[in-house]
Amino acid sequence: MRLRRGQEPTRRLAHVWNEANCTACGACIIACTATNAPEMMHRKEKGWDSLASNIRRIESQNAQGQPTMMLNQCQHCEDAPCVHTCPFGAVHYTTDGLVDIDERLCIGCSYCVAACPYNVRWMHPETGLPNKCMGSACLELVAANQQPACVQACPANARDFGDLNDPSSSVSQTLRRLPNRVLLETAGTKPKYFIVESSS
Repeated sequence: MRLRRGQEPTRRLAHVWNEANCTACGACIIACTATNAPEMMHRKEKGWDSLASNIRRIESQNAQGQPTMMLNQCQHCEDAPCVHTCPFGAVHYTTDGLVDIDERLCIGCSYCVAACPYNVRWMHPETGLPNKCMGSACLELVAANQQPACVQACPANARDFGDLNDPSSSVSQTLRRLPNRVLLETAGTKPKYFIVESSS
């Protein structure tokens, strides 16, 4: 449900990715595509060199030359540039505090793609519309009080999703207990995608 102007979200749903627990198996990426865009299975997203998915896998090296891997996706920012930039009101907040796209209002102008500082949107080659986390099928899972596909598929318990407003939620407890960070904190977007740095 769309959040009205001046209305506060009922929940602040957030993603947590534990990079220390992650085995880089890619199950979350496959589950995301299979659930939200099955027609894109076995097709690479242009410019990403990976399966078209709402989760982007970024491989690089650290200062010591060791390989590193980052999983990135929509941050569901509380001050989202894509929401402010969309000229048609297609990109909006839900009452759960998520950033969503109303495809009925979207014309595929890609302003939201350009506005996102995290580079985690992709244009669907058939619909011409931007895709992002969370896909419609995952939103249906959440509405049914289930976890998103990526969380359900992770065999290493490296992913979690829940309400930051609920101090007893697993995400709130994890973020209180373990060191964590957000990406591009200085951008002022107030992201709700948290990276746990250590499981110790």
